[in-house]
Amino acid sequence: MRVLILGGDGYLGWPTAMDFAQAGHDVTVVDNYMRRQIAEATDSDPLMAAPNLTERVAIFKAATGREISIIIGDLADPDVMFDAVRQTKPDTVIHYAEQPSAPYSMRGFREARQTFQNNLDVTFNCIWAVKELAPEAHIVKLGTMGEYGTPNIDIEEGWLEIEHKGRKDKFLYPRAAGSLYHTTKVLDTDLLWFYVRTHGLRVTDLMQGPVYGLSTNEADLDPRLVPNFHYDDIFGTVVNRFLVQAVAGIPLTVYGGGGQTRGYLNLRDTLQCVRLAAEQPAGAGELRIFNQLTETFSVNELADRVQQAGSKIGIDVEIKSIPNPRKEKEEHYYNPTHSGLVDLGLEPHFMTQEVLVSMLERILKSKDRIAVDRIMPRVRWS
Repeated sequence: MRVLILGGDGYLGWPTAMDFAQAGHDVTVVDNYMRRQIAEATDSDPLMAAPNLTERVAIFKAATGREISIIIGDLADPDVMFDAVRQTKPDTVIHYAEQPSAPYSMRGFREARQTFQNNLDVTFNCIWAVKELAPEAHIVKLGTMGEYGTPNIDIEEGWLEIEHKGRKDKFLYPRAAGSLYHTTKVLDTDLLWFYVRTHGLRVTDLMQGPVYGLSTNEADLDPRLVPNFHYDDIFGTVVNRFLVQAVAGIPLTVYGGGGQTRGYLNLRDTLQCVRLAAEQPAGAGELRIFNQLTETFSVNELADRVQQAGSKIGIDVEIKSIPNPRKEKEEHYYNPTHSGLVDLGLEPHFMTQEVLVSMLERILKSKDRIAVDRIMPRVRWS
């Protein structure tokens, strides 16, 4: 396939680019380094230094012999988006090109506006570029389980059948996002559904839970190919953050009661899910939605697992509850359906003690780069 990856420099975008290229697909990535710029501006740089895309592509080619093409540009600019689609004539467009941090989106007006404008403009431009220039292309978009919130009923895979006053219909599952970032993802889904049913686009929306991990088949070929591993309060997902805190000797920061439950995913499984979706595309006029997770844990359960993993290699890990900077339920029902990707062929990598210990050992090699003042929450919802 000809694969166009929007946001190909990110924590997920770069490993996805390598995975598709190594599988023999013709890959082009587009990025404007917005996430790197935000990370620098908020003192949230990744744990391991990440070469720029030009350097990454050269290192990857030296390790594998595979090519990845690069376009540097702002996809919120329609000209950049249309030119990228016109130039690459994609069979598949993988859309990661959004400001992905909930805390950053809640930091203030400027950050909220930047999140809103970038995320909606990029999605809108992507839809129109595909509609006008590559109408048979399949859009694979990264959504988020955070769109759903924490309803007191089971979370279905994107759709819900309703019976009301003796009549039945199927609707997008009700959403109740907990941050502005997650709200932009809700709006993305609504935009995609409008253009799917109006113009017959083919779209897969992957509602992904928090991702953890450093290791992929390609990233393990050279340490310089590692994804952008953030551990701070702005970009660091909770598992990655807890592991770095354990190594740094900082008590694991459980927000509030710690009963917040989410669906988690190993980075390797993100790659599996995206490629399975791309290689088995949605049909014309179909918005196909999968819940992209493999297992669910509360924050307290995650902290206990990291504590146990630390003890296996002689790290004494303390757990400490701190006031919750977010506005969220700390105890709630949470039961998401997630069978669709397994039906496509997903073979999950679960969060075993061996996986956590391996990550701890990798992080220990960069212990001297940990900046402890990046870990405690610097953004509050109110």
